Amino acid sequence: MSLDLTPSIPSFLLHSLSLLFISGAPGHSGSSGCPRGRPILAMLTLLVLTAALLLTAAPQSEAIVVYTGWERHALVGSDVRLSCSFFSWRWTSDDVTFSWNYRPDGAKDSISIFHYTGGAPYLDNKGPFRERLEFVGNPSRRDGSILIRNVDFNDNGTFTCDAKNPPDIVGRPSSVRLLVFEKVPIQAGVITGAIIGVVLGLLILVVAIYYLMRFLVARRVFTLSMSKHGKKGKGKEGSQPRQAGPSK
Repeated sequence: MSLDLTPSIPSFLLHSLSLLFISGAPGHSGSSGCPRGRPILAMLTLLVLTAALLLTAAPQSEAIVVYTGWERHALVGSDVRLSCSFFSWRWTSDDVTFSWNYRPDGAKDSISIFHYTGGAPYLDNKGPFRERLEFVGNPSRRDGSILIRNVDFNDNGTFTCDAKNPPDIVGRPSSVRLLVFEKVPIQAGVITGAIIGVVLGLLILVVAIYYLMRFLVARRVFTLSMSKHGKKGKGKEGSQPRQAGPSK
């Protein structure tokens, strides 16, 4: 069984192959009398054929990268937006899809709570988010965000978003964890930033005081030096003998 790759090989590769074989023909001036060029010609031919095979065997779909937040904090009774977007090398397809799954804290299995396909959203009407879930994304801008209203402690869990942009359908879903509190705690990053800001402020204050003291000391020394020179000058003038007047 023979495999014909000629229809699938790009024209520029066929042109390169023809040039290589022509240049390697015995009657060609560039290769006659030069047997050392045959191994180089064979290597070039092998490289071109390998490139042609890789191009023809490349898959038509490419990887898609899905993005969500890492962690989301919310107050009891508030509304929380869970963002989801994706990156794809292709234009946004009319068949783009978004899917959201939810796994409560302590549970092993996830449940489907939202699906967008064919230009229409399908909301959860039976699960824990019935009548509380809203689609607020914009698929044309690669946004598949959802909004959950009136969150409660029972909503704590992991939300996973998956997106497909045909023919780009290969990729990993992305997850965000929702934590509901009576009072949103101060994040460690905020505390660290505040400590760093206080330390920098104290350092700037110390440096400013140091240069101010140097300036005041230098000014005092300069004033004392000028006053001493002034007194010495007056003393010399008073100690000089008076010259006698002209004789008559």
